[in-house]
Amino acid sequence: MLESLGLEGPTEAVYRAMLRQPGITVSDVAAGEGMAEADVQKALDVLGDLALIRRSWRDPSAVVPVNPEAGLKALLAKWEVEVARRQLEIEEIRADAAKLVADYASELTLSRSHELERLPTLEAVRFRLSELADSIEQETLAFATGGPQTPENRAASRPLATAVLGRSISMKTIYLDSIRNDSGSLEYARWLVAEGAEIRTAPYLPTRMQILDRRMALIPLDLDDSSQGAMLIHERGIVATLCAFFDVIWMSATPIVEAKTRASDPISPQSRQLLLLLSQGHTDDVAARKLGVSLRTERRMISELSERLGASSRFQLGQRATEMGLLKPS
Repeated sequence: MLESLGLEGPTEAVYRAMLRQPGITVSDVAAGEGMAEADVQKALDVLGDLALIRRSWRDPSAVVPVNPEAGLKALLAKWEVEVARRQLEIEEIRADAAKLVADYASELTLSRSHELERLPTLEAVRFRLSELADSIEQETLAFATGGPQTPENRAASRPLATAVLGRSISMKTIYLDSIRNDSGSLEYARWLVAEGAEIRTAPYLPTRMQILDRRMALIPLDLDDSSQGAMLIHERGIVATLCAFFDVIWMSATPIVEAKTRASDPISPQSRQLLLLLSQGHTDDVAARKLGVSLRTERRMISELSERLGASSRFQLGQRATEMGLLKPS
C-alpha cells in the first residue's frame, strides 16, 4: 500500500511491528514476522533513511518509531515535490516546443520551403498527407484532439491508415479519453488496433499533431481550430522537441484495450485531469474543451467528483483533492 513512499513489503512489515510494540527488539521482530535478523536490520536502515525511526532518548542503543502522522506527512511532502517536478518538466517541454515554433514562424516565410510549409486549408492538409504517405518508412506519431472523431474525419483518415499500415509502418496515436464514450470513435480505434496500429488515450492533449518518421511534424496554424490549416515542419530541432513531447505523453497514456479506471484507482485519469485544470484556474468552458467533452458532461463530472470526495463546494473539492494527492499528472 505504501510502496510509492519507499515502504516496500518487508520494510512496511517491520515498521508496523514497531508501531504495535514500541521498543521491540530486532530478534523479536524477526521471530514475529518470519524474517532473518539481517533482513530486519536492512529494513531498519531504510526506515532510518526515511526518518520514520529515531534513537530512543532513554536508551541511545535502541530505536523507536516516529509518530506515523508526522513521519508519513513528511514522506508525502517529498513525494508531492517529485510529482510537481515531473509536471514542471512536461510544462517546460510544452513551452519549449511552442517557443521554437513561434521563433521559426516569425523568422521564416510561412510558405513551402526547406524548413516550413504552410497548408492553408484542411483540404490542403489532407492532400499533402496523401502525398507523403508513400514516403513514410518507419513510423507515424499523432495527437488526435477534439474528443470523439467525426464520421468525416474517420472516413478521410481510413485510406491513409490502410496505406501506411499495409506497409508494416508503425502507427502510434493518442486520442482523448472521451472517445471511449463514443461508439463510432471507439469502433474506429479498435479497427486501427486490429490493423496493427497502437492506440492509447489520455485525459488531455495540448494540440493536434502528426509526426512522420521523426523527421517531419504537422501542427495546426490555429491551435484551437485545426480546420484552419496546418504547418508542416522539417526543421530538425523543432521536430526532435515535438517527438520528445509525444514520448512523454505516450508513456502515461492508457492503451485503448484497457479499462479506463483500475479498481484500485480512486478516480479516473480524465477526472483527475479535470481537477488539475480547475486547480489551475481554468473555467468550465475551457476545461470541457481541453478534455474534449461537452460543458454539460464537464459539470456532471464535477458533481460526481464532489459527491465521491464528500465536497459540498468547489473550494472544498479542491481541498479534498489536495489532501488525497489527486492534483498530479495523470
